[in-house]
Amino acid sequence: MTDISLLLCTRDRAAKLAATLGSIDRAIHAAPDLAIEVVIVDNGSTDDTDDRLAAWLAGRSFAVRLLHEPRPGLARARNTGLAQTGGRIVAMTDDDCVLDTDYFRHLATCFAEVTGPAIIGGRILLGDPADLPVTVKLEDHPMIAPADGFPGGFVMGANLAMTADAIARVGPFDERFGAGARFVAAEDTDFLFRALGDGIPVRYDPRFTVSHHHGRRCPNEVVRLLAGYSYGDGALYAKHFMRDCRVMKAIYHDIRNLVPGQNKPVTSFSGIRHFYLFVLRFKFKGFFSYLKPS
Repeated sequence: MTDISLLLCTRDRAAKLAATLGSIDRAIHAAPDLAIEVVIVDNGSTDDTDDRLAAWLAGRSFAVRLLHEPRPGLARARNTGLAQTGGRIVAMTDDDCVLDTDYFRHLATCFAEVTGPAIIGGRILLGDPADLPVTVKLEDHPMIAPADGFPGGFVMGANLAMTADAIARVGPFDERFGAGARFVAAEDTDFLFRALGDGIPVRYDPRFTVSHHHGRRCPNEVVRLLAGYSYGDGALYAKHFMRDCRVMKAIYHDIRNLVPGQNKPVTSFSGIRHFYLFVLRFKFKGFFSYLKPS
């Protein structure tokens, strides 16, 4: 039986693929006692991604499946890949990430310490010091997501793993969410939210690590990114609003953040003057957009 399936979805990032694929090679060879397969989904690339992947596949000594999902959307690509994974553990990373050499060994150790269905997100370091410090996860200690909370940002899809039985219980990613889809983000948050609601624990463990080479160096890029995250979260609120009291708790927390003294001012994003108001504004946009007919 396959111990770990690694799912990698990619679209038009041929120039960055060599670093990602090379890191997968090194991490697999550093874990010879594990049966590991790699499932790659080309999500309709128009550059030379397909040629690069074909050349890489030709020299691999481990199991690799190359799939094509021409319809755009990260959630759709992930669902296509998940349908073909055979591992007891399924890990996911992004096509601009580099796996730590001990990634698979540490991942297996983390899951050996849990029983039953489980989801664990790993550490995400900044891959290039010239990039702005976003889409990273730097905590150096394990954490458990509160079952009654909202998991946005607790762990991230760039370094996320789960047992196959957790996937079977939660179901597929919602293809209306995520990059390339109508609501541009929050496909991973929606998955985690549903998992917590079904009693599946969501953990963070810094032992398995990737470095994220996201390439964002302009504050305006970060503003657009955070606007998209908030818009997606707002749509997710609307999706679950009428059937899950955790949404009302999350909205209350968002509004409370606007009250002076409730939280320290956020000064790390120079392009956003009033951070909590900015976030809430785009969450409301996403909320009401979800309610409109598509």
